[in-house]
Amino acid sequence: MASVELPARRRVERELDGVVEDNRFTIAVVFPAVGAVTLLASAETLLPGPLTFNPYLLLFGVAVMRLPLVAGMAPLVSRNAAAGLVALCGYTYAIETVGVITGYPYGAFEYGVDLGPMLGGAVPAALPLFFIPLVVNAYLLCLLLSERVARSTTARIPAVILAVIGMDLVLDPAAVSVGFWAYGDGGAYYGVPWMNYLGWALSATVAVTILDAVFDRESVLARLESCEFMLDDLVSFVVLWGVVNVYFGNWIPAVLAVVFGAGLWRTDRFDFPER
Repeated sequence: MASVELPARRRVERELDGVVEDNRFTIAVVFPAVGAVTLLASAETLLPGPLTFNPYLLLFGVAVMRLPLVAGMAPLVSRNAAAGLVALCGYTYAIETVGVITGYPYGAFEYGVDLGPMLGGAVPAALPLFFIPLVVNAYLLCLLLSERVARSTTARIPAVILAVIGMDLVLDPAAVSVGFWAYGDGGAYYGVPWMNYLGWALSATVAVTILDAVFDRESVLARLESCEFMLDDLVSFVVLWGVVNVYFGNWIPAVLAVVFGAGLWRTDRFDFPER
């Protein structure tokens, strides 16, 4: 009997799973390592002009590193979840625009590097590609590491918010060091003002609340159990920003990157087996 053809969406999901599974080490380790070297060479003006902070190479690298998360989450995106993600994208653009114009809630800052096409000349069009995965990675890591967090809303929401803030404690100093953006008055934490983290607490609360409401948690837990590569994007985060922070001597962010790496190690799913 001929096999029943899978719906188009499911076929695409399976093919994407296969691409990620066949290239896990390249995506999760090689790409961020090359990305870190490229960012540092750009910051030190060691690359030819067209390659220095090339926005299209940057976006390509980010998109590749996001593939494991996209593939892992794709089967979980119902209409309700899609609507929630669209709403979260809208919030991301709105709060960033307010931040650029007013200096609130993140502190007065301006972009120093082109991160691809800009909306209204102020906000990167690819902003959700940078922000939303941070929250999703924090959410998934917390679910994996703690059964209490996985089962209790009152434990889960604050735990994920703290994890998101922790990730920005790694990200922001590295981004400032390479020149992605700068805070007008500097800041006590490696050039980042503490006000920035109050802003991240607000945005993390909004984002985590939306994600927790629109995704079916039991389905997420089941997918986490069966999908080995679902947190590979967080591996990329640790490698990329950990290396950048070490290079610039940002030791607290570097240690925090190691803490996230230890959390990933506890999940026992990063031997990158060859298929």
